[in-house]
Amino acid sequence: MMITKAYIHEYGNGKLESEHADVKEVLESRGINCELFTSKRLHRNQLKLNEHTLVVGNNPIIETVFKRIGFQQELNSYPISLRAYLKRSIWETTIGQLISESYSKEISNIFIKPKQKAKLFTGFVIQSNDDLHQLNTISKNTELYCSSVVEWQSEYRVFVNKSKIVGMKNYDGNPDIALDLEEIKRAIKEFEVSDERTDGYSLDFGLLSNGETALIEWNDGYALGSYGLDKEVYTDLILSRWNEILKKVFVNKAV
Repeated sequence: MMITKAYIHEYGNGKLESEHADVKEVLESRGINCELFTSKRLHRNQLKLNEHTLVVGNNPIIETVFKRIGFQQELNSYPISLRAYLKRSIWETTIGQLISESYSKEISNIFIKPKQKAKLFTGFVIQSNDDLHQLNTISKNTELYCSSVVEWQSEYRVFVNKSKIVGMKNYDGNPDIALDLEEIKRAIKEFEVSDERTDGYSLDFGLLSNGETALIEWNDGYALGSYGLDKEVYTDLILSRWNEILKKVFVNKAV
């Protein structure tokens, strides 16, 4: 299968996310036809999606596209094969369970983020029960990831395409602090032999205050923040992941 057409999400009047503009530029330089689309067009089912079509957009956009083409995405910030590299406690709960617990004890010093809908709300630290009011407008059935609070000195995104590190970008903390690259390579090696692997993804790694290199989270490669990664390299990573997804979706469908 080969991608011959790309739909690029726009906010209207040709306004694009900077990394999406980069992808458009690279794809057009390679002779791939790019068409801008708005959320409205997507929800009206006006995009012709097939095994040769790439869609470039943010997570909510891609979630809608996946429903259209019948791809069951596995949202997993903390793959089982990588849990040993987290260097902190991770557990799952729901908003309702967390609120119930707060009736009998103080909830404090835990970081929470949505498990399924990545952009439902930005992850934050609960310092006390008072912070739970931020969840009042969200369904009590919403699944959460919880983790113990740690202090990061520096945070990097490690980009991986076809099992190889293709870039590393500092996005928070001290950029002069180096991570343990061997630890990162060990994590990638373990992930690559698991049934959780994908052709394109990123691993966010950071340096803890105790000097250990630890995994922050895993991100699938279909819609990633580039943090200034070379646009050709970034586009290749997205194409790798999308080709993998399209093969899975359309292998048993009539062309």
